[in-house]
Amino acid sequence: MIRDILSGKSGVDPSQLAGAAGLPSDPASLQAMMMQFQKAMQQNSDGSINWETSVEQAVQIGRKDAVSTTPADRAQFEQAFHVAELWLGDVTAFDALPNTPKTMSRAEWSKATMPVWTELAEPVAMSISTALTNVLTEQAPEQFRDMIGQATRMIRGIGGTMFAMQLGQVVGQLSTEAVSGGDVGIPLLEDQAALVPQNVTAFGEGLDIPVDQVQLYLAVRELAHARLFRHARWLRLHVLSSITAFARGIHIDTDAIEEIASGFDPSNPEELREAMTNGSLIPPKTEAQNAALERLETTLALVEGWVDVVTAAATVRLPKANAVAETVRRRRATGGPAEQAFGTLVGLELRPRRLREAAAMWQKVTDAVGASARDDLWRHPDLVPTAADIDDPAGLVRRLEAAERGEAPEPDEFDVALEDLLRTAQEETDDRGTTSDDDSGTDGSRSTGSDEDPPPVP
Repeated sequence: MIRDILSGKSGVDPSQLAGAAGLPSDPASLQAMMMQFQKAMQQNSDGSINWETSVEQAVQIGRKDAVSTTPADRAQFEQAFHVAELWLGDVTAFDALPNTPKTMSRAEWSKATMPVWTELAEPVAMSISTALTNVLTEQAPEQFRDMIGQATRMIRGIGGTMFAMQLGQVVGQLSTEAVSGGDVGIPLLEDQAALVPQNVTAFGEGLDIPVDQVQLYLAVRELAHARLFRHARWLRLHVLSSITAFARGIHIDTDAIEEIASGFDPSNPEELREAMTNGSLIPPKTEAQNAALERLETTLALVEGWVDVVTAAATVRLPKANAVAETVRRRRATGGPAEQAFGTLVGLELRPRRLREAAAMWQKVTDAVGASARDDLWRHPDLVPTAADIDDPAGLVRRLEAAERGEAPEPDEFDVALEDLLRTAQEETDDRGTTSDDDSGTDGSRSTGSDEDPPPVP
């Protein structure tokens, strides 16, 4: 079917099929997409995924309706970043970034963040490609299996290329919604803070808030997010590895694919669209996936909660800070269409559910022990609060206050279990030593053996 579509011989309407797959369906975009598809297939005959296809798709979308930033606008954002740096210096112990904050166009944002998106999406793309080859290999008649086996790399290339194009569409749409590098919650840029002026302007429309206050508030949030990941060097790897650990566990339900394929009506692509967007092709989460998801949600909630508390403290001088903060919270709670599309594509929602509780915990810690002790908790993964601490902030505060007074912390369940284990091991060692002494003789003396025996070694 794909061969016929590319050669123009099929009776299937390509725009309908593209629309069902979440790809552009207008003639111009469809023609450009097909050209990119042919190019990708020619360049990746070995079955690998050409992620440049994703970049091209995303940049193309980002350039649509693009508004260039004037020198005056750029100067205004630079001033917002400068003031934000000064304000953050008063409320957090984390140092400023080594790289100067910058403004980005939508296309530049897509290109700069794509390496992280592809890292997150690749496990799912490989799973889809594997599912395609498995279905064809297992279901093909015996006489055709050798031929299909030889075409496995091409089939993998088809699945990977289609997925790469879909990812490009999603990231391109995200570039029209994201206001900054850390807007989605994960560290898309390394040691770099950035704002997208066109999207910042769209964010502030209809809020009845001066544009300079919107710019300054969002600059503070972005710098706080970037400073956190710069200071806690382990955190970026932890977040990305948690996402990829979840994604590697995703497998496509080949039985569901066969069922859809057997009754697929090309004239009614809505059936296919529904199957691809409702998650029915992805089996239920495994136990390992649920564990990875829980770790990820806790970490993202802690990150976003910390950023909220620090931003609120840094923007107390801003008259409309609370109004902007509430808009950010509402926007983050719902997520935009592109973010929802990424959740469908990878099977993962990036918005933490316990954000408000985590922010309340960080505020209580700040009030009790101050910003310096609060930020010191990010120094090592073993020090970072847990989900239990979010449930019981008072217990965390008591431990931190005791540590400030120089008191030994109360042992937790792990400490108690470890102490019991070591005590038991020591008692067994002592018992063996006592038994050995008893065996040496009733009077405690040792035999030196015969006269011909060498003297014992002391």
